[in-house]
Amino acid sequence: MSSPLNVTAVLTAVRQAGDLFVQGYKQTPIPQDYATLLSHLQQQNDQALASLQQQLAADFPDTPWLEGDEFDSQGQKQPLDQPEYWLYDALDGAVQYLQHLPGWTLNVALVRQGRPQLAVIYAPLERELFWAQEGGGAFLNGVPLHPSTKTDPRHMVAVVNYGHQDEAYPTPDLNRKTGAAVTRLLDTFGVVRNYGPHGLQLAQVGAGRLDLFYQEGLDTYNWLAGVLIAREAGATVLNLAGQPWQWGDAGLLVAAPSAAERFLAPR
Repeated sequence: MSSPLNVTAVLTAVRQAGDLFVQGYKQTPIPQDYATLLSHLQQQNDQALASLQQQLAADFPDTPWLEGDEFDSQGQKQPLDQPEYWLYDALDGAVQYLQHLPGWTLNVALVRQGRPQLAVIYAPLERELFWAQEGGGAFLNGVPLHPSTKTDPRHMVAVVNYGHQDEAYPTPDLNRKTGAAVTRLLDTFGVVRNYGPHGLQLAQVGAGRLDLFYQEGLDTYNWLAGVLIAREAGATVLNLAGQPWQWGDAGLLVAAPSAAERFLAPR
């Protein structure tokens, strides 16, 4: 049975968990080997999850938690067979965090009956809280979000992202396809960048700060919270065939409507 959706409690819990990362930011040496990096990541993940579970136990006592493992390509093809669960990424942009760089967030999505119902992305350094509820719009610190209305591609800002390969189920030619996409974006838009966290960049499209997000491959867990925020803000959310994006599609295009039209126009 689904728990009542106490949005205020969720926003408060995510903000408090995210602020824990600020306390530890730049307080440990930059990892110099892979084992140390993984150890630090696990510590941060455990800390954030414990905080979220404690804060939300009263409102969601029976709702399980799933860590969004971007290397689990098979698990990302479809939702869990659960009526309700939390999908979370304790530190989207973990490499930046451990390298003492900005550009990291805490992402949480509540999935009900296979659909994201609530999404929250919190950037603690900037104290910016993006959130959306299905059918209820998208917001940044309480202010409604809307995508860009630019029409001139010369000053549109596009971002291209990439995921990590699941060695057991690699995506054929992923690097080549990503490189070709960068060339196409450079040929279409005035500015092409990458700003790190997947979810945050998607939310920034919804906020009108970025005009287009493009990624090859399967990366559902990294996308899901940002997809709901961007869609509820009014952005166009498609797969790479130009059709409405669905859970399990390998590739994502999220853009302001005018930017999507420009990018998909026949050449």
